Amino acid sequence: MSKFPITRAGFERLKNELAHLKKVEVPANIKDIEEARGHGDLSENAEYAAAKERQSFIQGKVQEIENNLANSTIVDLKDLTDEMVVFGSTVTIEDANTGEVTRYKLVGPFESDMSQNHISITSPIGKALLRKEVGDEVRATTPGGIREFEIVDISVE
Repeated sequence: MSKFPITRAGFERLKNELAHLKKVEVPANIKDIEEARGHGDLSENAEYAAAKERQSFIQGKVQEIENNLANSTIVDLKDLTDEMVVFGSTVTIEDANTGEVTRYKLVGPFESDMSQNHISITSPIGKALLRKEVGDEVRATTPGGIREFEIVDISVE
């Protein structure tokens, strides 16, 4: 399995989330299970069932984050330039059809977050933008169809 790039900040966020799950969520869930057990018949105990379901969710999340950390390679962003779109670049694009201008930061798949306009370099738009320069026209095949953009600006933050 290949490793995926991640920023130092993204790696630290994952580590902090994992620590929170292990140090706060797991112990709280164990307490909830013990408390629910004290309420009697487990076969009709909704609190117990909910606590066990939460336990399964937490264990799955812990495993997912541990796998993501193991499959990540921290990329140092100090040598970025604004000449070409690469991992860590912030790219401003203009939609060729609507004229809508959008600004994206290209990150790894484990730290993408559309609410912050952080897109993965493995996404259709992220892949299409890589190694392009200001003024280049880009076509990306997305689940919503083919989209065409022009790169307006590349910056490093």
